[in-house]
Amino acid sequence: MLIGTLEALRRYPIKSLRGVALDSVRVELAGIPGDRSGALFARQGSRDGKTYRGKEHDRLHLLRDAAAAQASAKERGITVEVRRREHFFDVAPISILVDQWLRELGAHVGYAVEWERFRPNFFVRACEGSADPVPLEQALVDARLAVGTAQLRVRSPIERCVTVNYHPRGEAADPRILQFLATQRSAWMGIYCDVLEPGVVRAGDPLICL
Repeated sequence: MLIGTLEALRRYPIKSLRGVALDSVRVELAGIPGDRSGALFARQGSRDGKTYRGKEHDRLHLLRDAAAAQASAKERGITVEVRRREHFFDVAPISILVDQWLRELGAHVGYAVEWERFRPNFFVRACEGSADPVPLEQALVDARLAVGTAQLRVRSPIERCVTVNYHPRGEAADPRILQFLATQRSAWMGIYCDVLEPGVVRAGDPLICL
């Protein structure tokens, strides 16, 4: 089953900060090299030793580098450090969002909700005019997907938090987004995937459910 075409690829070098657009990438078993290979950790207060994320700072996603994030946190009275390791994933190495999943949300809020709010590695444009809609996230669990020369297996839907309310370019937050997801979609938007077979993925590649 052809789900759609890969429209955008992203790597997020430091968790919670701004992503980097890619034209192509080699996906390894552990995910995209350099994706979420750094994370911010608080060094004081109630979150000492815990990650410092969008939940704690609603402007982190606008910042590109660690120094800017540390300076911004300091303005809020928090000292943070950057820790490095191979990856700081929440659940699984690859996240995917299909535009068709956003349409009901967009109809509810009255505008086309920006996919960047959800920070996927792969954003997919569903096939226009297809007789069959793209299955919802839960229906894809355990499905095997092919994109480029890589193969993935869907592990779970992605449960979302307050950060999806934040505008990707810093405009006013919209709390209706998470409210809708929580009441209508079990807070789910997008899927987490494990890598079964490494391979090269490029913008324009089809995403196929095998």
